Amino acid sequence: MGSCKQEDRRDHDELNCLFVHGPIIVGAGPSGLAVAACLQQHGVSSLILERSDCIASLWQQRTYDRLKLHLPKQFCQLPLLNFPHYFPKYPTKRQFISYMDSYAKHFSIHPKFKQSVSRAEFDAVAALWTVQTQDSHYFSRWLIVATGENAEPVIPEIQGIDRFRGPVLHTSVYKSGSEFEKRRVLVVGCGNSGMEVSLDLCRHNASPHMVVRNSVHILPREMFGVSTFSIAMLLIKWLPLRLVDKFLLLVANLTLGNTDKLGLRRPKTGPIELKNATGKTPVLDVGALSQIKAGKIKVVEGVKEITKNGAKFVDGQEREFDSIILATGYKSNVPTWLKGTDFFTQDGMPKPAFPNGWKGENGLYAVGFTRRGLLGTSSDARNIARDIADQWRIINKDIRKKKDQ
Repeated sequence: MGSCKQEDRRDHDELNCLFVHGPIIVGAGPSGLAVAACLQQHGVSSLILERSDCIASLWQQRTYDRLKLHLPKQFCQLPLLNFPHYFPKYPTKRQFISYMDSYAKHFSIHPKFKQSVSRAEFDAVAALWTVQTQDSHYFSRWLIVATGENAEPVIPEIQGIDRFRGPVLHTSVYKSGSEFEKRRVLVVGCGNSGMEVSLDLCRHNASPHMVVRNSVHILPREMFGVSTFSIAMLLIKWLPLRLVDKFLLLVANLTLGNTDKLGLRRPKTGPIELKNATGKTPVLDVGALSQIKAGKIKVVEGVKEITKNGAKFVDGQEREFDSIILATGYKSNVPTWLKGTDFFTQDGMPKPAFPNGWKGENGLYAVGFTRRGLLGTSSDARNIARDIADQWRIINKDIRKKKDQ
């Protein structure tokens, strides 16, 4: 490692400079770990830069306590190392984190922590990617973006929210409903997080009111004792996607009833087709629907504005609340730091649709942006590792030839 002066700094601080022989991976979540492991299998070294102080920081620092995997473990394991056989079908948050720790240890993956990438750009003259953090410059032939779809919380603009007297928090800092016992809580959002947080609040004797602004697909987590996702993946191998969607909705209506009557309107597009087209995931019910039917979780329409003591809704109603929880999801942060490329959209997603969104130009790659969960991550990781390994072998062969001359 050498050093290079950052000329525009008045205090003349020096930045460390490091040429990385293998690819630079930005992000030490499941996606970054998966591609590092696959590269290692091909004999390619890599360097992971991670802004936090741990691997899988989203899971470790920004998830609620009761969280479990929504899909069976066989659909959520990373390449080359399965979950322990004794883990349950739906591992808990703590079990998933322990699996991530074991994965990193098994493949001897050692990210550089507290390295927040402020800028990454391809230098056409040097034919290298330059990656800048708060104290270092890194250079490599390859850059792998592994920050994923869920890098930053989405905080919506809601009229009047600044004047609300109670606490307002995003689910990224929500841990348990025990902090909200006997409180009236407005939960903004009805996706998997909104449903689970509302259920958690309900079980801790809070009074959750869940805002449902748009249509939403709710499916049972299991059908006939088998995970709904497993059934869908099996059927889609043999049947047209729309026919599979019709089957899922038929069974859902039989087991869950007509959710429209509960204020939960279904989209006109089927759940799998909608997921593939927009990334909007259907809600897999883990108990919230029964609490909605029982009246313990109240469904309310869109918020018109937040008041000092509560909220006014688009249907004219006004209610008082003690707290507001924003279950409004996450977004990519790639456009804030990756410059000089049009491979990503303004929303921070690769422009090419799955399964072609893993490779850009000039040694740029993306992993974990498929909108298909950890299955999509595994597919990306394997593709990227094979592609870079082919280049790695050619480069090393050329180096050996030059040495022999």
